[in-house]
Amino acid sequence: MTIETSIGLGTGQPYTYHRRELVEPDWRRLPGWRDVTDEQWRSVQWQRAHCVKNLAQLRALWGDLVGEEFYADLERDQRERATMSMLVPPQMMNTIAPHATGTEPGSWTDAVYADPVRRYMIPVLSDRRTDFASHPYAQRDSLHEHDMWVAEGLTHRYPTKVLAELLPTCPQYCGHCTRMDLVGNSTPTVDKLKFDLRPVDRHDAMLDYLRRTPTVRDVVVSGGDVANLPWRRLEEFLTRLLEIENVRDIRLASKALVGLPQHWLSDDVREGMERVAGVARRRGVALAIHTHANHANSVTPLVAEATQAMLEAGVRDVRNQGVLLDGVNADPHALLDLCFALLDGAGVMPYYFYMCDMIPAAEHWRVSVADAQRLQHHIMGYLPGFATPRIVCDVPFVGKRWVHQVAAYDRVRGISSWTKNYRTSLEGDDVDLGEQTYPYYDPIHTLPLEGQAYWRERAQTTAPA
Repeated sequence: MTIETSIGLGTGQPYTYHRRELVEPDWRRLPGWRDVTDEQWRSVQWQRAHCVKNLAQLRALWGDLVGEEFYADLERDQRERATMSMLVPPQMMNTIAPHATGTEPGSWTDAVYADPVRRYMIPVLSDRRTDFASHPYAQRDSLHEHDMWVAEGLTHRYPTKVLAELLPTCPQYCGHCTRMDLVGNSTPTVDKLKFDLRPVDRHDAMLDYLRRTPTVRDVVVSGGDVANLPWRRLEEFLTRLLEIENVRDIRLASKALVGLPQHWLSDDVREGMERVAGVARRRGVALAIHTHANHANSVTPLVAEATQAMLEAGVRDVRNQGVLLDGVNADPHALLDLCFALLDGAGVMPYYFYMCDMIPAAEHWRVSVADAQRLQHHIMGYLPGFATPRIVCDVPFVGKRWVHQVAAYDRVRGISSWTKNYRTSLEGDDVDLGEQTYPYYDPIHTLPLEGQAYWRERAQTTAPA
């Protein structure tokens, strides 16, 4: 069913609202999955066992429908640029080039190259910038989360909130991952940081800190992705977390709600979530799931089913934290299509769109602060106010800031200045929060020629981070 107003305010608007039914693309169109049954597709065990982890597996799936030039492009990226190893669940693979047609060799190549989900799940070398593949000030841990660990894996950056990284793995690896310093397997260009403590000791240390720090009320339980932690261990951690009186909000971070909804639909997870949500409700703690969808094509009926299952289990909210990515969703229509697919189709609340962080080899994804402000302007007024996502810049040493909160902005050099109203463990008491500013840097290719020349000269004297 399509709903479109044909008179009055519906005519001639920059964006016209359509209610679109969610669609699960037919995975049998892919040569490697022609014989996969519905029962297999809904099985989380089958999904995990058939993730695409390397070039050979991708060839076996797509065959010669995708041209040799794409495979060569991907191989070079994995060898020369990739900060994340390849890991794509079948559910996510199936949303790449869903409308590609043709049976001749190479007939899907253009569609695969252009596909928005592919652009961040399976980046290739030709996607990346050749002038500035990385910003001179790009860093592996661009948000300095490791510098703010108060226990291994526990980042205390905000006065009342902490981030608990329970594990360093995910069921899928996104090319733009902000935690590329820690998460996933090492690549030829990035030797990953490793946790030193055993998981049980690391989790104990986190909980001990929270018991000793009554100013913390909000815990983001993340990683990696909590969907990669065996449910028994996750439930044990959450049960102990719920015993801490000062904890009033718990948010579970899981891209798997979109990339592997079969996990959240499995009986043990649904039953376990009912138990955890029941305890949270009795103790007055708000329990939510935060997921990560970047394009409307990845929001399918199975995603909606998994979301509904979690809400029925007692989770208070399911929210989306996407990332603003050029070539994927850095367009008002693409953002609004995604928000309406989440809100109307899946029951997921659009919450944030983060600007892509200043990690290495990410300049082709990043947009300028000015472009982010423009996008925020263009999506206003279409969604309900409570479901209009904020576009935020996660400023190093500061944290999330709405893109219009910039204190000063040199658009020629692409340097924005930001302030904050609290201290982290990295600032001493002598820092004047009213005077201190923190810089953020636009992608150099978005700057005028004068600004690009400034950075070319500066790059010669700036040591890589």
